[in-house]
Amino acid sequence: MSDKTIDFGFETIPEAEKISRVKGVFDSVASNYDLMNDAMSVGIHRVWKNMTITRLNPQPGERLLDVAGGTGDIARRFIRAADEVRMRRGGEPASAVVCDINDQMLLAGIDPEKDRGLNLTRICGNAECLPFEDGQFDAVTISFGIRNVTDRMEALREFRRVLKPGGRLGILEFTTPPAKFIQAFYDAYSFAVIPRLGQILTGDRDSYQYLVESIRKFPRQEVFAEMIREAGFAQVSYQDYSTGIAALHTGWKL
Repeated sequence: MSDKTIDFGFETIPEAEKISRVKGVFDSVASNYDLMNDAMSVGIHRVWKNMTITRLNPQPGERLLDVAGGTGDIARRFIRAADEVRMRRGGEPASAVVCDINDQMLLAGIDPEKDRGLNLTRICGNAECLPFEDGQFDAVTISFGIRNVTDRMEALREFRRVLKPGGRLGILEFTTPPAKFIQAFYDAYSFAVIPRLGQILTGDRDSYQYLVESIRKFPRQEVFAEMIREAGFAQVSYQDYSTGIAALHTGWKL
């Protein structure tokens, strides 16, 4: 058995346990995930997601892979943005695949009303060994999920593998604000308020304590950007949102 350890929030655990521990967190919060996202960010996460889609610039006929995208938020936005372009200049409808390791998140994301008319499919799969052949997608996204992945470098290599040449990557993730005074306020809010909201709205304080802690353990923006470059992506950059509470990392497969 491997002696490797990894962070689970502020706790250090055997690497082999992380997938099951993370799965337990999202099994617990799946039914209230979108509600808690709205409560934690005061709805700002929706603005960040819209900005992400604008940056990705979806086009008619493109195919998106949204990893750890159980609720389908990004996938739906991608298809609808491409359809707006299609209405102006024609072309084929865009499509999206939502791939999530957690079946409960996939089930919670099913909404016949929101999904109506969209070419959207869902597949249970691990970011570190995606169940797709090489070069299948025009874009790959992962929103607020990469920090929960055990081997992030392996996942980044997988994202590049399944992209077509010329395809682009978009990773939206919480991070730590660079300004000290904002960081102090953010820490106070995160640790004092978010776990309590989790308890009130979902009956689960511990899962949201982990989510707050996991943000603090995630690499800073430039460090993570270098990991994306090391995985083989070109033209890597990042853009801070809301003073660095979140950041969008992008890269291209050339």
